[in-house]
Amino acid sequence: MIGGPALDLGRGPFWLGCAGIGNLLREVAEPDARATVDAAWDAGVRGFDTAPHYGLGLSERRLGRALAGRPRSSYLVSTKVGRLLVPGPGDGTDDDGFAVPNDLVRQWDPSASGVRRSLDESLGRLGLDHVDVAYLHDPDVYDLADGLARGLPALAALRDEGAVRAVGVGSNSVSALSAAVDTGLCDVVMLAGRYTLLEQPAAELVARCAELGVAVVAVGVYNSGLLSTPRPVAGTTYDYAAAPADLVERANAIADVCERHGVTLPEAAIAFPRRAAAVRAIALGAQSADQVRVNAARAGVTVPDALWDDLRAAGLLAA
Repeated sequence: MIGGPALDLGRGPFWLGCAGIGNLLREVAEPDARATVDAAWDAGVRGFDTAPHYGLGLSERRLGRALAGRPRSSYLVSTKVGRLLVPGPGDGTDDDGFAVPNDLVRQWDPSASGVRRSLDESLGRLGLDHVDVAYLHDPDVYDLADGLARGLPALAALRDEGAVRAVGVGSNSVSALSAAVDTGLCDVVMLAGRYTLLEQPAAELVARCAELGVAVVAVGVYNSGLLSTPRPVAGTTYDYAAAPADLVERANAIADVCERHGVTLPEAAIAFPRRAAAVRAIALGAQSADQVRVNAARAGVTVPDALWDDLRAAGLLAA
């Protein structure tokens, strides 16, 4: 199990989420991508999460170049399977949120051969001989039953033969991750945006993971932007779209309580999921060295326990 001493997910202040250096929503220059990884390393980050999906392989290639020459035993890398990259039309840009050419497209393939091929191709892009964690990526977007019936056992087989050290599923769907945990094959789940300071629909899942010894890596702790500034304003993003007015109001009500305790909303947002026993790590995305340094400073802030009590008393926190 991933909870054993051989794989300490909690090294460093957080994991670097590398979707950003794959040109998520906007182009990131090559030197800026390298500087983002370098800044994370300088801040003590020793876990890096990527995926073929992120920039159609660009994130993996950039991460691999940035990590080249660093002692392999000193850091962890996770990537994902389920989406193969196959030749695309090459007549425009990606239509799935990344500012890259569409010379490749994603193809759902959770078969044993597809999972092995995906991992092998990721290793080639990363320039590594192994990754530490492999996730089945967003199976609910394609075919959850198919993913859990074929993809997850295929990953478990790779783990059992020593090709990866731990396996699981990554998703923003609580029901999908609950079904994955039910299989008994997951060492870890990557939970995106559903266990945050703003909302905790995954609270029961997180508690169950603690009971079963399944690790949780919490990502999307800012809810894609809404909790990333001390005072959210209209137009701030939530799940990559403009946040509804009631959520902006709720975030500012939480910020009021935070300020009374001498911390900011983003600082509390980073601290919140780390309180749960099952949450072994969080991942924070960045597209620049400055963003990494800001996140590192926020992650180092001690948040008083009384803050959580006051948020519960105000009806702003359930977990």
